Amino acid sequence: MPLDELRDLLQRHARPDGTTAVDGVRICRIDHAGDPESSMSGTVLAVVAHGRKRLALGERVYEYGAGQYLVASVDLPVTGHVIDPDPGRPTLGFGMTLEPAHIAELLLRAGPGDLPRSPGSAGPGIAVSDAPDELIDAIVRLLRLLDRPRDRKALVPLVEREILWRLMTGDQGEAVRQLGLADSSLTHISGAVRWIRENYAKPFRVEEVARLSGMSVSAFHRNFQAVTAMTPIQFQKQIRLQAARLLLANRPNDVSGVGHRVGYDNPSQFSREYRRQFGTPPSVDAVRMRGGTAPALP
Repeated sequence: MPLDELRDLLQRHARPDGTTAVDGVRICRIDHAGDPESSMSGTVLAVVAHGRKRLALGERVYEYGAGQYLVASVDLPVTGHVIDPDPGRPTLGFGMTLEPAHIAELLLRAGPGDLPRSPGSAGPGIAVSDAPDELIDAIVRLLRLLDRPRDRKALVPLVEREILWRLMTGDQGEAVRQLGLADSSLTHISGAVRWIRENYAKPFRVEEVARLSGMSVSAFHRNFQAVTAMTPIQFQKQIRLQAARLLLANRPNDVSGVGHRVGYDNPSQFSREYRRQFGTPPSVDAVRMRGGTAPALP
């Protein structure tokens, strides 16, 4: 069974830092369930071979387990953790970065009628589906190349393109295809997400970001919420709080300064929203992280 071999390969090649000899390919091995951690999703394909994971994006919650895959077509602030761990057996997963240029290349090579027409509007930035055997088989063949250094340079790009094609023609194909289109709604929203991340500490007007995205305000609002499950202002708050948590790991005695640095003029509002997001006040969370439990890096 392809899934059995996938588990064996992931178990054998897992490293503590998750990296592999193939750029953009990661292996996740988690031996114990931990507290939910916040991070940025990246634009990725994630496949679970053993265990079960839960991911929260705004008010949306996604769960996926063995034989299922998740596609994140936009780099979004998420909170994730392992659920219902299997005692004595690690949770195992495969991850691959989705490169828009490679998707665009496949779109250009596709023949007439090979791919469905795009509806134009953007869908959710994260989605979960059952993984077809063809997709699992391609991932297994990619991981086998970790044992064949001589073959990797020539064959890895070919197998990665096959994996992308399986995604583009599968249940989440629309989101993946839009990732490769320079003028798609998803691409415009991805640009807005990137702009907010780079300017999160500054106040902004939604009308300004809509204009930068080349969309009307109403279309921008509709598509942004469809992709991110948040309004632009809610999204900015998520980015601010994640940035604050990372800063507090190194500056645990400067709660007010960290809050101001990420854009909060009111220390009470910062503490209140931080506690609502992470479950503890920033001062308490900073002490906990100082003791060795640091947040996941984006």
